[in-house]
Amino acid sequence: MTILKKLLIASAVAGICSVSAIAEGDEKFVPISKGVKSIEMNLNGEKFTLMRNQTAGNKISPLYDTTNRGTPQPMTLAPGVETVGEIEFIEYMKKAQTDNTIAIIDSRKPGWYAKLRIPGAVNVPFTNFDERDTAIEMMEDEMGVVEKEDGTLDFSKAKTLALYCNGYWCGQTPGMVKNAKFALLKMGYPAEKIKYYRGGMQAWASLGFTVVGSGK
Repeated sequence: MTILKKLLIASAVAGICSVSAIAEGDEKFVPISKGVKSIEMNLNGEKFTLMRNQTAGNKISPLYDTTNRGTPQPMTLAPGVETVGEIEFIEYMKKAQTDNTIAIIDSRKPGWYAKLRIPGAVNVPFTNFDERDTAIEMMEDEMGVVEKEDGTLDFSKAKTLALYCNGYWCGQTPGMVKNAKFALLKMGYPAEKIKYYRGGMQAWASLGFTVVGSGK
């Protein structure tokens, strides 16, 4: 095959790919999902427009532009705990607006939460699960768990938790879920009611989704 013929074939393929990409939903914007540019939300008293940054050449936040981070977390955090992506996480955000049995939780320390976070998320630092009293307090205040008079915990009305931290390499959500001394699973929280957004702020920021905080 001649060089000219190879170039012509490559150009034709590139043209086909370009056309198909434009034709998919005929979007003239950076979408959340096919045909969806933005979603108006009111979550935990916070009104915001959820969308991806539409500026050509937009760069990821400096908070998440380095690669020398911790050890990558496993895709399966624990048996029964579901790992979710952005679309699934956003669905939980949408439902949580009117369904108080769902909680959107940022498990990082308050300093990180203040710097950059997903709007509408409630801060429940993983460090609260190093001690029994603070772990129970957080579960009662934010997760629908009830401590009985005899000290046992009632999980019958436990909320579905959509949890995130800094990213694939961050151990803060895994700490809250399974590693801390009084982690959720160790305390008896139903695994099927825990949803782990493994990508966390690293993935959220890399896709240009709406964020709030002092470091945005």
